[in-house]
Amino acid sequence: MNKKHISGAMLIRILLLILLDCISVGIASFMAIYVRFDFTFSWLPEVYLEAIMRMVGINILVTLIVYWFWRLYKSVWRYAGATELINIAGAVVTCFVVMLIYLKVFKFGMPRSYPVFYAFFLFVMTVAIRFSYRALRIVNMKRRNMTHGVEQKRCMIIGAGSAGNTMIKEIETTGYLSMKVCCVIDDNPGCWGKRLRGVPIVGGRESIQEAVQRYAIDEIVIAIPSASPTQIREIAEICKETGCKIRTLPAIYQLINGEVNVSKLREIDIVDLLGRDPVKVSLDEIMDYVSGKTVMVTGGGGSIGSELCRQIAAYHPKRLIIVDIYENNAYDIQQELKNKFPELDLKVLIASVRNTSRMDKIFQELKPQIVYHAAAHKHVPLMEDSPNEAIKNNVFGTYKTAMAADKYGVEKFVLISTDKAVNPTNIMGASKRICEMIVQSMNRKSKTEFVAVRFGNVLGSNGSVIPLFKRQIAQGGPVTVTHPEIIRYFMTIPEAVSLVLQAGAYAKGGEIFVLDMGEPVKILDLAKNMIQLSGYKVGEDIEIVFTGLRPGEKMYEELLMSEEGLKETENKLIHIGKPIEFDEENFDEALKRLRSAAEGEAADVRNIVKEIVPTYHPENV
Repeated sequence: MNKKHISGAMLIRILLLILLDCISVGIASFMAIYVRFDFTFSWLPEVYLEAIMRMVGINILVTLIVYWFWRLYKSVWRYAGATELINIAGAVVTCFVVMLIYLKVFKFGMPRSYPVFYAFFLFVMTVAIRFSYRALRIVNMKRRNMTHGVEQKRCMIIGAGSAGNTMIKEIETTGYLSMKVCCVIDDNPGCWGKRLRGVPIVGGRESIQEAVQRYAIDEIVIAIPSASPTQIREIAEICKETGCKIRTLPAIYQLINGEVNVSKLREIDIVDLLGRDPVKVSLDEIMDYVSGKTVMVTGGGGSIGSELCRQIAAYHPKRLIIVDIYENNAYDIQQELKNKFPELDLKVLIASVRNTSRMDKIFQELKPQIVYHAAAHKHVPLMEDSPNEAIKNNVFGTYKTAMAADKYGVEKFVLISTDKAVNPTNIMGASKRICEMIVQSMNRKSKTEFVAVRFGNVLGSNGSVIPLFKRQIAQGGPVTVTHPEIIRYFMTIPEAVSLVLQAGAYAKGGEIFVLDMGEPVKILDLAKNMIQLSGYKVGEDIEIVFTGLRPGEKMYEELLMSEEGLKETENKLIHIGKPIEFDEENFDEALKRLRSAAEGEAADVRNIVKEIVPTYHPENV
């Protein structure tokens, strides 16, 4: 019933257009001769009127056929644009040519200017009829928004290219009329003073703040998908000083795919202000060591582990095994990979790396060839309150998984470590330093290649500072920062994981790979930037409160111990730290005492950790 109703409505619209086109042909026929004789019929020879009367029928028939051929009865005119205008022009030119031939063949003695005036009036009326659909729709939408009290946000578009043009067009022609584009900014001086779809292009980026005040802008849209992260950062730095909400389009590929539209707008992210281009790794050249292999990822449901799984799955492993203790995380990544890689041989297991029998059983049955060990407790303050759990999970979870890897002939074992393992001031960092020592020790007596990869904070990971700031801003503040001078190294999750995978390809055994995290970032600056990017003013709309360093927290992180030194790899962002020598017999004995203390819930476990990791100074916070 609904289809019939829609078909009936379409038929009525087509018949209405045909009727209006017939009237247009008649009007154009008479207007052409009327204009030719200076807008008067008193001088008009009757022979011309008779000729028009004889031609009008054939003109109507020809016009309807030509219009049908040019799809002027099939277009959706409420979204009419340049393509439809070109089709109308093509149809009218065709009618003009047919008329010239008709006049020549049948020897109608019409003035030479008559066909030109006829085509002009026919074009004008056809455009007016078709584009009135779009105009009426916009008027109705504005009236409806006014009726429902929708407040229009005054918007500035940065970028007068294809993406900016598309954005303005969609805002004009779709339901996003809560946005009103008031001005456009573009760095090309040749555009200044011109208009993009009727919107003035008022200047380059130096004009942003002035234009915001002049046009009372509420929201800024950066519509330059082809811009580099550095360019986006520079523009965003200017925009955030205006107090406007800032949004941007994701990337150039969406412009290529025709996906540029209002729904693709995202709020500008703190990643856009990191001050560097994203790390690019050509994994295609170095991922042969994964293809056709059985790969296991422990902690595969976590932030780093799940991204490892995503990137590994794209390189056709023989089988991918995900081990995680948290069933919800494991389920989420399982469903995602099943959907994205339906041909992938995927095995998802719920297991604890602390369970020796369970890990032995998994290795014995599934025989992984490459293991990425990402399972760990990582939250510094929580581990300070539960140090024995940090030791049991991080140290002995790693130890048991490494022993199983050695026992069942794993080719390569990659430990995910942290910059907090360097001169640690907290039990989490110290536990990860012991994990690195276990990996180095195991490598000396095993055929398996054991390596560790160390990097800093990853943006957007579970429990990281960025999601916390977003929640606090959404709640109206305050935003909490532990100390005004605290700094951290940051990298996105995909960047870090790409470098981990490349480090795995370089591994020969025993190395501690250190990832270059770029320049450190002050957490206070991150907080200020996020507040400003959300359209608020620091100290007025959203307060920043300093809460003091948490237990075990450093003012700054180090990626390398001073004794280790650096050795370069082919990738300048991946370095190899020289291992610190230690007495393995004493290390093994200390591990036994540490295990006994942790399992016995000893209160002095930190003292044993200090024996094993001489650079661990919990008091130096």
